[in-house]
Amino acid sequence: MNDVEWRAWLKEVLDDFGCDVGSLHFTDETGENLGLVAQIGVPEELLERVSYIPFGKGIAGAAAQRREPVEMCNLQIDQSGVARPAAKKTEAAGTLAIPLFGPGGEVFGTLGIGMRQPHDFSDAEKHRLAEVGARMVASRLAGKTEFFGVI
Repeated sequence: MNDVEWRAWLKEVLDDFGCDVGSLHFTDETGENLGLVAQIGVPEELLERVSYIPFGKGIAGAAAQRREPVEMCNLQIDQSGVARPAAKKTEAAGTLAIPLFGPGGEVFGTLGIGMRQPHDFSDAEKHRLAEVGARMVASRLAGKTEFFGVI
């Protein structure tokens, strides 16, 4: 898929979850870093910072390293130290990043979503986002280029 198609897919995911900000990263050839594939709502001044993320750094990097969802009810007041200070410039409050897995269980990338208001994502929402991500990974690995759809 090209950049426009990834962005369209991400837009559909954001619309489905009622979110305003999102990013899709794929793991690079080293298996230790994430490269930005598509984004929506990330301020221009942050694009360089989020274009290449080491595992363990920031919300997406933490999701990749931990191999589990990383969530913040309100990024704007979060004190956990997981989110980088500049992340607040996205104006997102409720955020969720999930790892995407390849067929061998390796981290294939991450999918992150965020909304302007505080939000605790439910287990059902986390599971649904993981399912959307898994379908996207399977389609991409199968070499399919059609639009994946969210639902």
